[in-house]
Amino acid sequence: MITIIDYGVGNINAFVNVYKRVNVSTKIAKTAADLEGAEKLILPGVGHFDHAMSELIKSGMRETLDELVMVKKVPVIGICVGMQMMGNSSDEGKLEGLKWIDATIKKFDVTKIQQVTRLPHMGWNDVHPVISHPLFEGLEKDALFYFLHSYYFECNHLNDILATSEYGGEFTCAAYHNNVYGIQFHPEKSHHYGEMLLHNFAKL
Repeated sequence: MITIIDYGVGNINAFVNVYKRVNVSTKIAKTAADLEGAEKLILPGVGHFDHAMSELIKSGMRETLDELVMVKKVPVIGICVGMQMMGNSSDEGKLEGLKWIDATIKKFDVTKIQQVTRLPHMGWNDVHPVISHPLFEGLEKDALFYFLHSYYFECNHLNDILATSEYGGEFTCAAYHNNVYGIQFHPEKSHHYGEMLLHNFAKL
């Protein structure tokens, strides 16, 4: 059972539909009570960092999520801004992050980007796992994922980096620490590659 955190930010139905195709049951959590008994969690997110953090806090689920993730060690994966929220802070806003992974969210340096349209980083890009990990099983070669972001996740510990991509230089596009996973790209928009990754998460 995958519990998808619905705090008003992110395309919840896209994740539900992916898991239907791979025969994995899902549950949508809109309140702290909905999180009871969660076995695995997805934290989606789009838009501005501070807005996403504010909406999560207003949902009343923040404290319960901290308990589940940091104390009970329930596996969780953050998607796009959901990943960025797992860090300490962001150049995009003033609020503190969840601090589930020791990282800072930085804005891309546009002077290093060669593309005509520099930000956001939008479209399909290669993802390079830096270690062998079950999350990327079957995706080690030629996998492309869809990105849409102007900020990236800078880990303070190299051991937390799971995969990298390139946009004006190498950046971390997937990170993990114990039971906490974050991916910058959108698996729900990445066709069969994204479906494989989300299925892999369900099997962790």
